[in-house]
Amino acid sequence: MHRTILAALTLLCAAAAPAAAQPALQSAPRVTVEGTEFVAALPDGRVLRSRDLVGATLDARFAGRPVRIRIAAVEPDPRDSSGTVWLHTLEKTGADGAWTNFCTAGPDGRRQGFPLEGGPDGIELSCTAGAIAKCARFGYRRWTAAADGTALAPLHQACVRMVRGDYGGADRPWTKNGMLIDVYDDHGVQTSDNSPDDVFEAGWSPDGAVCVHHVRVKENTTLAELEALYPALRGRTGEVCTEAFARAHGAVVFNRSRP
Repeated sequence: MHRTILAALTLLCAAAAPAAAQPALQSAPRVTVEGTEFVAALPDGRVLRSRDLVGATLDARFAGRPVRIRIAAVEPDPRDSSGTVWLHTLEKTGADGAWTNFCTAGPDGRRQGFPLEGGPDGIELSCTAGAIAKCARFGYRRWTAAADGTALAPLHQACVRMVRGDYGGADRPWTKNGMLIDVYDDHGVQTSDNSPDDVFEAGWSPDGAVCVHHVRVKENTTLAELEALYPALRGRTGEVCTEAFARAHGAVVFNRSRP
């Protein structure tokens, strides 16, 4: 359930506009991202968004290699009440020139993704099977704020650590596919399901877990191993790790899971 397949793209140029966009482009538009949409500023002054760009191709670099990406379809995320998350069906060309889906399937069977602003490194393209897209779809939209005005970027990063089971904040996941987690916070983005089968697992900051009550996947690691690997967790595992303790030590996202 929580496997990450983040793809990082440095977007170089749009190689083609949609067939309906006339006349043909004489030079590449400037492509940026707003929320989860591509925004292309055309040389003639027009501005096209993802929904206008179905059929367009993008020349990009993925993992240092050139790749051509086609926007095959765009639809609103049915799970998003804000109307700001757009799911893109993205295709890439293979060695034989055939188009194939860029993303693998997530827990809901969708093979879609969306762009996010990636800072100086370009644009991040996140597939819905990965932690970054999952957390945006949970409501932790890092480009905006919660209803109470709290910036959601730190909560999004904490959520990504949580989904990956990255207890030490070292980009080392300790989870596995298919694990169920109950995520919640103090800002009304997510509330706990309070299933009797789940107990408090950990509190999370953007830097990883601030404490760990129990590990999510016992065959992957132990509390003792986490304390040995991550000095910040020493003395913060086991029964001492309660929701109140986690909150007092900087957690902004919390989760429950089966012990």
